Amino acid sequence: MSNAASLLPQAFWFRPALVCLRADDIPQEKGPLLDLPETYALADFEGLEGRESWSEVRAAWNARGIGFEFRVKGKKGPIVHLPTQPPAFSDGVELFLDTRDTRDVHRGTRFCRHFVFGLIADNKKGLTAVVEQRKIPRALADAPAIDLDKVLTLAERIGAKDWRLEVWFPAEALNGYDPETNRRLGISYQVNDSERPSRFLTVGRDFPIGEDPSLWLALECQDVGS
Repeated sequence: MSNAASLLPQAFWFRPALVCLRADDIPQEKGPLLDLPETYALADFEGLEGRESWSEVRAAWNARGIGFEFRVKGKKGPIVHLPTQPPAFSDGVELFLDTRDTRDVHRGTRFCRHFVFGLIADNKKGLTAVVEQRKIPRALADAPAIDLDKVLTLAERIGAKDWRLEVWFPAEALNGYDPETNRRLGISYQVNDSERPSRFLTVGRDFPIGEDPSLWLALECQDVGS
């Protein structure tokens, strides 16, 4: 048992539920889309492996939709965007969402989605985010294609070495998202850096996280103070 434990990531042994707090004032019409405070940060499991985390993820929800904020620190070189290569070769984020948290099956359902957010830098050190939806391999049923024009994004450099990506999914664009009847979603993500190994929510690509929602974690949408 000790040998098995040493071969598997420590996060493999945990299935915690992440807390996503409500924020009624998002998305904002001016300035940042979300600009979530630190109290909206999701749990970070890098310390279980003895690693210092270089990214942070924050999330918030309301009846109109759900938003995510990805923050990366310590980026030394330029932002890289290689659309013809796997996402891990570029800077950006891969987000896996299951609007019904069906983690008792090993194949995706029509509520499971995979989004890829790539970052493109301009000559003035500004950032633009491009988004695409990819199919879940071996899924029992494909999720409906989302209208990507409805997904709001905002990317920006913070100082010389940090960047932030904010994403807002309106409720009408995500089938199955209905916080009145279900406040439990499934989530996984992969934060990609062209200079460093990708950072994952729990286990990495040694496991089939891209196609097996049972490896994702639950995201519980809660009211503030509950």
